[in-house]
Amino acid sequence: MTIREKAYKFRLCPNKEQRILINKSVGCARYVYNHFLDKAKENEYQSYSKFSKQLTQLKKEIEWLKEPDKFSLQNALKDLDRAFKNFFSKKYDFPKFKSKKNPKNSYRTNKFTRRSGTTNIEVKNNKIKLPKLGWIKFRKSKEVKGEILNVTVTRTNTDKYYISIAVKEKIEELPKVDKQIGIDLGLKEFAIMSDGEKIANPRVLKKYEKKIARLNKSLARKEKGSNNWYKAKKKLAKVHEKVANIRLDFLHKLSTKLIKENQLIAVETLKVKNMLKNSKLADLSRGFSMKTLRKSISDVSWSKFIELLTYKAKWYGRNLVKIDTFFASSQLCSNCGYKNEKVKDLKIRKWECPECKDIHDRDINASLNILNEGLKIKASST
Repeated sequence: MTIREKAYKFRLCPNKEQRILINKSVGCARYVYNHFLDKAKENEYQSYSKFSKQLTQLKKEIEWLKEPDKFSLQNALKDLDRAFKNFFSKKYDFPKFKSKKNPKNSYRTNKFTRRSGTTNIEVKNNKIKLPKLGWIKFRKSKEVKGEILNVTVTRTNTDKYYISIAVKEKIEELPKVDKQIGIDLGLKEFAIMSDGEKIANPRVLKKYEKKIARLNKSLARKEKGSNNWYKAKKKLAKVHEKVANIRLDFLHKLSTKLIKENQLIAVETLKVKNMLKNSKLADLSRGFSMKTLRKSISDVSWSKFIELLTYKAKWYGRNLVKIDTFFASSQLCSNCGYKNEKVKDLKIRKWECPECKDIHDRDINASLNILNEGLKIKASST
């Protein structure tokens, strides 16, 4: 059993007054972040504690900053502090100002226990109590387990509201199994398994591409800033939101299935940014334009899939081995290890090994090699 931090996400159903206060809280948190980022750009960045003292004075000067709960503004400062620490450690670029045009705007509030033993955040049935907002209904799809740490309230550009409840929870590891698998990620098939199973690519974006194009044309014909323009923009945002939700649902279901069924999972890490620039990929030779290929690579979400596998493997006691992208998984014979340089040609989908005469399906052979390499790496690390 391990104690992990995880989050439960639910659709929030605030009333009119609560929506107004959520919108104000989001705006105030964004204002505080941008205000102190602007100060940091004028001078050198000061510590969180110094900016926190200045925030107290700022709230005295600007009356409307007192409307949201204090944790939302303090957390905006903490987010800025984290952004600068990441910048100083060269993990990320210099922090950027937050825009109200961002598809998702949010604020975070912390759980606080008073001397009386009562808390400012509680969950009862399908309602949650949040600071300043009181009790709000939410669409409860599962039980919230563990100790609540904080809650993030998000407003999307489709005027929907969500809560993400971060908790510290005891997670039971799954029973050990004997099965292990290698995964070759692709475009035509999303995943090709070393046991021969092929998972079709849902191609979610392609299914909605015509509708998105139609709505983009409709938006372009409207006068920017008009009521009809905002209505058309909202319709377009709803379709993009639906595409993202369907894609994420597919990735969650597949990653959970693989974690439950396999003790060891070996997967090749792909450098998606480099692939988006590569004009020599297989699909181009089949008549696809570079624009279409880039859309397909972006739509398939390999990076998100590996991210889901990574944290689920940690939670449930599974071994995830990531194979370097430069490993020649397609060129090696999975039977005898012979390296066939001719298979660099992406048009070759089946080939015969010159040494052992084994006939290979390109993708299944690659997944077998990924599994074999994963087993070697796992054995050498124990």
